[in-house]
Amino acid sequence: MTEIHTPRLLLRRWTDDDVVPMADINADPRVMHWIDDGSVRDVEHTADAIEQWEEEWDEEGFGLFAVELLASGELAGFVGLSVPEFLPEVLPAVAISWRLGSPFWGQGYASEAAQATLEFALQDRGLDRVISISRAGDDASENVIRKLGMTLERETTHPVYDYSLRVHAIDLTEFEA
Repeated sequence: MTEIHTPRLLLRRWTDDDVVPMADINADPRVMHWIDDGSVRDVEHTADAIEQWEEEWDEEGFGLFAVELLASGELAGFVGLSVPEFLPEVLPAVAISWRLGSPFWGQGYASEAAQATLEFALQDRGLDRVISISRAGDDASENVIRKLGMTLERETTHPVYDYSLRVHAIDLTEFEA
């Protein structure tokens, strides 16, 4: 089982006990504002998503980690790696992304988890390049992306929702652990 420990977090694979807390995160309109069309997601959709995330782990050797607070055991959300199939123009690529519940915002958890995940991607999984895709105007995500040392590679439009996206990238030669 793949796990990463950071000073405050445990990044781990998903369990059945994670469905309800992740569904609570997905049901928050503030959390979902920058994702797809902004729609909230219910327990059934969340359970299906977690099943797909676990399948990606099995197929690709990477995926989205559940992010757990070491101090309390609470599920804060996810951070991890996926193939951004919704945006064919960037393929082949592996993207890093995150989604944390609003009570966990502004405390550096996203940056801490994303940095550990980027190290995992480039050092453990042997990827030579990782991208991040953010919606234009999502300043919180852009801040995490900057902290990761990623640079803007291109701007494009979401193929389904027709809003502006920003694609950032970092390769192994630019990465500093």
